[in-house]
Amino acid sequence: MATAANSVAHQTLIKLDPFVLAEKQKGVHNRWHPDIPAFVTVKPGEVFKIQCVDWTGAQIGNNDYADDVRDVDLSKCHNLSGPIAVEGAEPGDCLVLDILDVNYFEKMPWGYSGIFELENGGGLFAREFNSRAAKAIWDLKGVYATSRHIPGVRFAGVTHPGIIGTAPSAELLAKWNKRETGLIAQHPNAMPAVAFPPDPKGVYVGQDVPQELRDKIAREGARTIPAREHGGNCDIKNLSKGSRCYLPVFVPGANFSVGDLHFSQGDGEMAFCGAIEMAGIVTFSASIIKGGVEKFALKQPIFLPSPVDPQYASQIVFEGISVDLHGDGKQYNMDATVAYKQAALNCMAYLQKLGYTREQAYLLLTAAPVESHVGAVVDSPNACVTLGLPTAIFEHDVLPRPEGLTKRDFGQCAIRSDGVI
Repeated sequence: MATAANSVAHQTLIKLDPFVLAEKQKGVHNRWHPDIPAFVTVKPGEVFKIQCVDWTGAQIGNNDYADDVRDVDLSKCHNLSGPIAVEGAEPGDCLVLDILDVNYFEKMPWGYSGIFELENGGGLFAREFNSRAAKAIWDLKGVYATSRHIPGVRFAGVTHPGIIGTAPSAELLAKWNKRETGLIAQHPNAMPAVAFPPDPKGVYVGQDVPQELRDKIAREGARTIPAREHGGNCDIKNLSKGSRCYLPVFVPGANFSVGDLHFSQGDGEMAFCGAIEMAGIVTFSASIIKGGVEKFALKQPIFLPSPVDPQYASQIVFEGISVDLHGDGKQYNMDATVAYKQAALNCMAYLQKLGYTREQAYLLLTAAPVESHVGAVVDSPNACVTLGLPTAIFEHDVLPRPEGLTKRDFGQCAIRSDGVI
């Protein structure tokens, strides 16, 4: 007979409410800084759960307008749970994090994908599309996602945290801020911005710390928007349950943080709000490899991807090269980003032939388990990148036929209440 005597539940060390604004809860922060103290501490080998709000901190609602995306305060993003210290971790060590599970809150079985305004967030195609706010709400049922805003598709998600990173040292933080403010100086008035400097507006520490320390974090803290040497906002869709992360340690305890949970994402996360964003729970186990930075030449994290993946072998693959074929026809030299964008635009044009709007196509490609690969970066002047669209996610035939494609009416995703797209 089963008994409770030798059964110990895994502890939830940070508990949050996904329906409460992040700045009203403890154990959440939205800047990287070495002086943010650890909120909790774990022992190597311990299994523990961490709850996370969505990346905007509950600013986006389950509704049929995109005004909340238009008006979102990005100075408050991303909202990360932590920092979490690991006993015995020292600078130069390697922090090993096993992601044992990632799931959404039972009381919040929905997520969202968004296209942000050109002037407020932007995205990969912000300039090409003169982006205006749009979004899709996704209903999450077990491993599957469907959306009333993008009819005719259903796919299994690969749940993962978009952000995992260790705290930077003071020296590393200064290096980040110097190189990123230098880049901004090279591109004044860029729209969307090329980088985001420290900004006291919207800073949240999530703990009771002295005002002097709070002010220092506000002045110096690095924005969480990009990935950096410590990990951060990598948005790697295959870091799902069963993955292992090897992260360099820069401060005593490592002080890692996690957030920006995704139910699903396409390779590249091409929209700025480019996945099925969700609030949820991550289950971890942590260990330490002493001197791991030197042992593994760990300039940046190393990952072992999840053994769990939805089986979508059948794909329509779209090619892109480093020529702006959808724009002014400009030839670029071995530019893989241009090639990726062309592959995505080729796929969007195809989806529009099936009846999806440009906004629906954009949101679908950023949220579904689309695969992208670098085909070649050796044949000057054209890098080649591919984007694979799984055919099994559609409830209707999407294959190219001699008679052409059947165009249907799929309506439109959620747009601004003023109708501007």
